[in-house]
Amino acid sequence: MLAESNPQAYLPDLAMSLNNLSIDLGRVGRREDGLVAIEEATEIRRMLAESNPQAYLPDLAMSLNNLSVRLGELGRREESLAAIKEATNHYRALVEANPEVYLPNLATSLNNLSIQLGEMGRQQEGLAAIKEATGIRRTLVEANPDAYLPDLADSLNNLSVRLGEMGGWEEGLAAIKEATGIRRTLVEANPDAYLPDLADSLQNLSGLLGGVGRREESLAAIKEAISHYRALAEANPMAFEADLGSALMAAAWLEYNAR
Repeated sequence: MLAESNPQAYLPDLAMSLNNLSIDLGRVGRREDGLVAIEEATEIRRMLAESNPQAYLPDLAMSLNNLSVRLGELGRREESLAAIKEATNHYRALVEANPEVYLPNLATSLNNLSIQLGEMGRQQEGLAAIKEATGIRRTLVEANPDAYLPDLADSLNNLSVRLGEMGGWEEGLAAIKEATGIRRTLVEANPDAYLPDLADSLQNLSGLLGGVGRREESLAAIKEAISHYRALAEANPMAFEADLGSALMAAAWLEYNAR
């Protein structure tokens, strides 16, 4: 209603509310509704950025990043990739003008770009994107580890996946070991926030250890992941039962092949 009576004053606020609504809807599994909200937010912000790019280009890039996530969740890979590519290009331009403010956003965008490229089988491009994201986040951690260590662990985790897909087992193993080590430290300080990430890294660690023939260590890692997922699923079955099932299947496969 406010945007209808005074669009110049309130359209930016409406776009922000729609952006946040999309995130909340995605968290509770309402992906189609979340997509509708972020599409409207992106449309508003594109219009605002055309008239005043200096003020609104960062907001457009943010919504494009979130649009890519929602599209990817619904399997619309080509559209998701187009959105994250556009977001990344905008963040590159913003970094040239103000690297201190926008480098973290560029790293996030590159991280998501790598995931979408990997989903489409474009592993070489995905690897290049995640390597760039990891490099940026290492630099950010040097200046502010408390703020950026979780992001570095996220990129290292994704780097290990891309490397594993291309047969770079040893390099991927080094990346996932570093990610797991960081996440163990984070869990000690805040288990509620970081235990799901640790479980995810342990599952990836198990896969990479299996890839280099270290089956006993691989089995130990997946069993630890299962113990964490059991605890998480007890508290929130809707969010973690699928992860628990995946880890149990991985453990069964390892035990069967160890016979």
